[in-house]
Amino acid sequence: MKRILIVLISLFSIGFTQAQQYEANWNSLNQRKIPAWFHQDKFGIFIHWGVYAVPSYAPVIANSGDSYSEWYWYRIAEKSKNFMDFHNKNYGEGFEYPQFEKQFKAELYDPKQWAEVFKKSGAKYVVLTSKHHEGYALWDSKEADKSWGRPWNAVSGTPKRDLLGDLTNAVRDAGLKMGYYYSLYEWFNPLWKQDKKRYVTEHLFPQFKDLVTRYKPSVIFSDGEWDLKDTEWKSPELLAWLYNESPVAKEVVVNDRWGSNTREKNTASTYTTSEYGSGMDANVIWEESRGIGHSYGYNRNEKLEDYKSSHELILMLADIVSRGGNLLLDIGPTADGRIPVIMQQRLSDIGSWLSVNGEAIYGTEAYKQPYQWSEGKQPQKEGKSYMAGYDITDKIKPNKDLAYIEAFYTTKGKDLYCIYPAYSPKLRIRNFTAGTKTKVSILGSSKVLNLKKSGKDSTVDLSKIQPGEIPAELIVLKIENAL
Repeated sequence: MKRILIVLISLFSIGFTQAQQYEANWNSLNQRKIPAWFHQDKFGIFIHWGVYAVPSYAPVIANSGDSYSEWYWYRIAEKSKNFMDFHNKNYGEGFEYPQFEKQFKAELYDPKQWAEVFKKSGAKYVVLTSKHHEGYALWDSKEADKSWGRPWNAVSGTPKRDLLGDLTNAVRDAGLKMGYYYSLYEWFNPLWKQDKKRYVTEHLFPQFKDLVTRYKPSVIFSDGEWDLKDTEWKSPELLAWLYNESPVAKEVVVNDRWGSNTREKNTASTYTTSEYGSGMDANVIWEESRGIGHSYGYNRNEKLEDYKSSHELILMLADIVSRGGNLLLDIGPTADGRIPVIMQQRLSDIGSWLSVNGEAIYGTEAYKQPYQWSEGKQPQKEGKSYMAGYDITDKIKPNKDLAYIEAFYTTKGKDLYCIYPAYSPKLRIRNFTAGTKTKVSILGSSKVLNLKKSGKDSTVDLSKIQPGEIPAELIVLKIENAL
């Protein structure tokens, strides 16, 4: 009897294991669903930090990749005039980019303080650049040193510290999920330039597996995929390992950047990404990423007017979530390891709003339409999401020629949330009639409110409410049992 039981258990185990296996092709990989936590959490912090934090420079050009300071090495290599004039003037014509590594000291780096800032921002997950296209690894990567032929990671290099590992521990201690950005290619890696196939096999695969096995990320944001197709990167093979054998096989969430052709594929097991763009619609799991200014990496050349205000960033979050997406908001630390104070202030303000109104953001779903428009002709949908120059603040401004957004909608269960960009003495919910069990309130206020029928619409009168009785920033109307 015992022997039969053992055999049955073994057969069951084999069957269970086989049921969980994914093959190295998209048809099989796409059978894996994106873990639910990602769509529910809505808001994360992106961090671009590397040797590029030393020069920390780019020209300020809105809606242009030339404004990315993390591309500094590539720009001076291609003799871009804007970058070369700055570089030669301040460092000299013979100064090579790798020499900046000696100044990447991170001497003021306090990962616990960083984690506190992220926690207070209301973010639920953090994504750090484990390495950008420059190839410099923020952990003790032996592959980085080997293929570059010199110390090219934060432990063997100048910081002499596992920057990635220390932040990972601090972020998780703060109760947040930790993930990593990982660039597939490296601009000037000698092995990449010599033999791309060997680079994939001897550098990328073991380095990626080391990162995942050692630090167990909840998110992997792949990038730098555009030089090769997914089959040349062997991305399906790498993802099959990730989904089947890695220590994060069940939890990890992965984006869509795995080859020059993968963004056009229906990769259902990966989430869709846009950056500094208009984002997507609610028919896919998606995430918009951008910096508070025009760059991901810290750019000393940016001025106050180049930064989004706290109000604009909260509007952006409401807009993205109303369309079913996530916001991954980037910060760029300095070379000595500080989060610039203006970035801390913006994150603190977002957190203050979320502490009152997070119920309308976290765990919500998109409504049948994301916006409530005013009367008039609605503006046409934006074109490409990448660098589209999309700005939600333009769409909430009253306009005599076009309709404008009066409110953003989100839902949770039977409840409807209406997020209003600005105060009005009378809040209107268009094409809505209250039911007998409907209740209305403003998040952060105990004031008793009533819905009044007004033709096809319903209204809420706020004219008798005194200052301080309701939140001043982006009022959220909650309508219980609305759906």
